[in-house]
Amino acid sequence: MPTSNLTQIQYTQLDITTWCVTAQVSESISHSVTGSLCNTSSWLSSCNTSYEDIIKFNSLNWNYQVATTVPKHSVPALARKQRQQQRQGVRQLLQELLKKLEIDDTLDESSFPYRLVNSQHYVCFSHTGSGSSKQTTESNQTNFTRLHSKIAVVISRQRPAGIDIETNNIAWHVVKRFYSESELTILQELSTDQRERTAKLLWQIKESFIKVNQYTLAQGLSMDYSHLIPSLIESNREINSASVLNDSEDTDYQSAYRIATLQSQQTVIVF
Repeated sequence: MPTSNLTQIQYTQLDITTWCVTAQVSESISHSVTGSLCNTSSWLSSCNTSYEDIIKFNSLNWNYQVATTVPKHSVPALARKQRQQQRQGVRQLLQELLKKLEIDDTLDESSFPYRLVNSQHYVCFSHTGSGSSKQTTESNQTNFTRLHSKIAVVISRQRPAGIDIETNNIAWHVVKRFYSESELTILQELSTDQRERTAKLLWQIKESFIKVNQYTLAQGLSMDYSHLIPSLIESNREINSASVLNDSEDTDYQSAYRIATLQSQQTVIVF
């Protein structure tokens, strides 16, 4: 049976009502790619081969190589397996967070946003694939594919919260398709590195607000957050700290959502 393993678990308290946790979930999946050569006599006899030919066959010096890549036809299966891994991983991570907070509760998944059954805390998940590594053992000549995913959970006692964990930059052609004109105008003036970091943070903010407000994907990605870009650029300089921004140009507006950027955890939370 494949086993899932949570590592690099990091807990963060955002305020007195909101907590989040991030981790990596890994799983090893084995693929038998070959064993030993089949019995040569039985194989050749099935091919109507003479005994003399069998002797010649056995006298040859055979070299064969174990395949070290997963067959192409199994790629969709691996993708499904990774989605299952992520789904199980975030729920396991939620239990770790509840244990940490000494909350005895269960998740209600009957409608969005998710909530805990008894305490009614709001719950939001995020996950992203972070690649896979392959290793072949010589003893049994089995190929192991280790799937890695980054996962994140936020719970809030006050109101719905959104979270997004992302390991990859957002391609510029995707940015140009979905971002507002105001956002693009500012991003185009930045250096390449700064533009990529800021565009990624904007994407994560958009994804988080989609989860908070139950926007459609088109609605959420087209929202204009250009007023946040100066603060995002500033927060980029503090890689190992959590930066909290207000989603309002009026900082005294108490009902405005706040945005936490956890750079080292590649995570953004709207709460």
